[in-house]
Amino acid sequence: MQTSLFRYALFYFFYYGALGAYTPYIGRWVQALGHNGYVVGAMLVLWYGSRVIAPPAWSALLRRSQRPGLWLVAGSTLTLASFLCFTRVHATCTLLTVMAVFGLFYNALMPQFESMTLAALGTRSGDYGRVRVWGSIGFLFVAGSYGWLLDHLGSLAFPWVTAPLFIAMVVAAWLHRGDRPAPPAQTLAEVGHLWKRPGVRRFLLVALLMQAGFGAFYVFYTLHLHAQGYSGATIGLLWALGVTIEIMMFWMAPRLIARYGAQSLMSFCLAVTILRWTVTGLFAPILWLMFAAQLFHAFSFAAFHASCMRQIADLFPGKHAIGGQSLYFGFSSGVGGVLGAAIASVLWEWRGGEAAFLGGAIVVAIAWIVYAMRRKNPALP
Repeated sequence: MQTSLFRYALFYFFYYGALGAYTPYIGRWVQALGHNGYVVGAMLVLWYGSRVIAPPAWSALLRRSQRPGLWLVAGSTLTLASFLCFTRVHATCTLLTVMAVFGLFYNALMPQFESMTLAALGTRSGDYGRVRVWGSIGFLFVAGSYGWLLDHLGSLAFPWVTAPLFIAMVVAAWLHRGDRPAPPAQTLAEVGHLWKRPGVRRFLLVALLMQAGFGAFYVFYTLHLHAQGYSGATIGLLWALGVTIEIMMFWMAPRLIARYGAQSLMSFCLAVTILRWTVTGLFAPILWLMFAAQLFHAFSFAAFHASCMRQIADLFPGKHAIGGQSLYFGFSSGVGGVLGAAIASVLWEWRGGEAAFLGGAIVVAIAWIVYAMRRKNPALP
């Protein structure tokens, strides 16, 4: 990797490394504090909800700034400061308040940094994958090792062992303090007209439902396996397997899309995901089936996401690309994430992990039906 791109890879590594601690293990920590599934779900609802609010609000603040690097440092520092509050607060109301503030700052950073990275690459946009992959490596390293670490230190050590990752993220952000402004992102008001383009609403609904189907996985997967007697090390290994297969699929996805088309591949990914959540819900005690189910992450996440990116490029060509990305991010990661976390928390409290994952399978089945009813557009691959 070129020296000039190393500092970009470094920020990706620690940003997603911290996410590799947060996503799999925040629920385990909240449960260890004595809270129930509703509180765990509420934490993730706030997390996903902030994905809708934070990026446009942060973009508006730095729109005219000539020093975006300093905003990145400030946002990273505020993310660290708010996360450190988790070491002091345990009551439900204060926990949720800190979560809301933490989510607003943390989720604001990556859209800004993506723009900074693309601006720095310029005509070398083909090198993006080589830089971004370090984020997946960071997530893989942390998610795969922190289960074992918490087994030995105890679940209550979660905020203390995660804080160093956010400290490292601040240091990585400091290396960008002098970066020049990136092209400004479009606001929601500027992209509203894209909603009426043919095929857009069905596509966004399917993306939203697919993300909602992931609710049980992102919120309760670790707790679901822990309840079946799996060790933290084994759970970490399963998380690591999913990310490893994800990285491999991202390299293969362009060839699959070229051969089968993005629409056909998306339909297949939806069908595979229905099977994945059904197996995870009903057969959790069988280890080899859990390993097999995690292999499906190659299609449930990586191939599906790559297909979505291809369809966005076709549905929102040229100058509409940024607006299309904003709509996709807001509907899938934002609204879909909130809906998925809420549904999963209710089902978890009702009948545990089996109900939560079967509920996810049903939501994805609805997405598959909605997508199957589309009119095939020959213009799309």
